Amino acid sequence: VQLQASGGGLVQSGGSLRPSCAASGDRISVEVMAWYRQASGKQRELVGSITSGGSTNYGDSVKGRFTISRDNAKNMMYLQMNSLKPEDTAVYLCYADGREPRFWNTRRFTSWGQGTQLTVSS
Repeated sequence: VQLQASGGGLVQSGGSLRPSCAASGDRISVEVMAWYRQASGKQRELVGSITSGGSTNYGDSVKGRFTISRDNAKNMMYLQMNSLKPEDTAVYLCYADGREPRFWNTRRFTSWGQGTQLTVSS
């Protein structure tokens, strides 16, 4: 299973951006998708997650500013980021887990994308 994140960039403080993440694989069933971020010299932190049923969870630092959505038919996830701050500057990584075919059965998978850089200027 491969994940491809895109849509990062350079934006001014207070601006908005909407990166996306695409999951691809043969007959996969994606359950949870999530965004994480890692700023230079800091630990990776959860931005937010979304289940296949649409339940969401957000990190405290982005609540009220970021919204996660997904298109299950396309295995796509989006991150609407509003009111961006310089402290949001980081590499944003996408994550997915679910099930994939394995011979006559299925097995669980977890996958990480390569990330997309967001830089917020003050």
